[in-house]
Amino acid sequence: MTLHARVWRADAEELVSLAVLCVLVIVAAVCAARGRRRAARGLAAVSAVLVVVVGCGAVPAWLLDSLDKPFENEARIQWGARNAIVLLGAGTFRVGGQVEPSLFSYPRLVEATQLYQACRKSNGDCKILVSGGDARHHGEPEATVYGRELVALGVDRADVLMEPKSMNTWQNAQFSRAVLGEYAPDRTVLVSSAIHLRRSLLYFAHFGMTPTPVRADDLQATVSPLPLAYNFTLTDYALHEWIGIARYHVYNALGWNPARIHPGDA
Repeated sequence: MTLHARVWRADAEELVSLAVLCVLVIVAAVCAARGRRRAARGLAAVSAVLVVVVGCGAVPAWLLDSLDKPFENEARIQWGARNAIVLLGAGTFRVGGQVEPSLFSYPRLVEATQLYQACRKSNGDCKILVSGGDARHHGEPEATVYGRELVALGVDRADVLMEPKSMNTWQNAQFSRAVLGEYAPDRTVLVSSAIHLRRSLLYFAHFGMTPTPVRADDLQATVSPLPLAYNFTLTDYALHEWIGIARYHVYNALGWNPARIHPGDA
């Protein structure tokens, strides 16, 4: 197994902000136990500041701004003769013995369906490519689960294409290329959450694809006089995206990513 395969094996939720706070609190406690009161007070103060700036909304708002803002405006799409709407997965849940789309997936499903309906009105050929494997080990890939929901929402079963192997965003781009190459669309649209689109476009561009991005939802921090767990969650989501973007550029610099594919390359 190559180094590249090891490091790209999954998109896991990284609880960065809470991990940092826990480390600071533990180190502060150790310093206090060893009589290093100045260091303990300093670390406690840093921890308190982090709780306030993260929990009250300042940090997540700042981190989310550059991720969400480029996709605020609704995209104007000129449909072609052959059109592909790429729908990226957002996980699944196991409920009562059945596998269902996760909470965050429904805005994406609705947006993809609405785009499909608009595409059909243009009299072009329209497909939805659902990209996502069974990253949560629930017994069914996201592509299969989401495909059922799309059909239930009115999408023609014959117009749903499947990519059921990808376990992360990098593989979404990597494996979708082959399916799109076979279908050969004139227009490709990428549907995901606004927070996820910047990194997704970066990965798709690496594999020679330049889809039109369409956001399905937008996350915003809540400004509050008291720290909120919600803002910590948003901070971790945003950090996950920024870490992924930084990691991509580091791997490129080190030559760990496969060769970049340019649009039009075989």
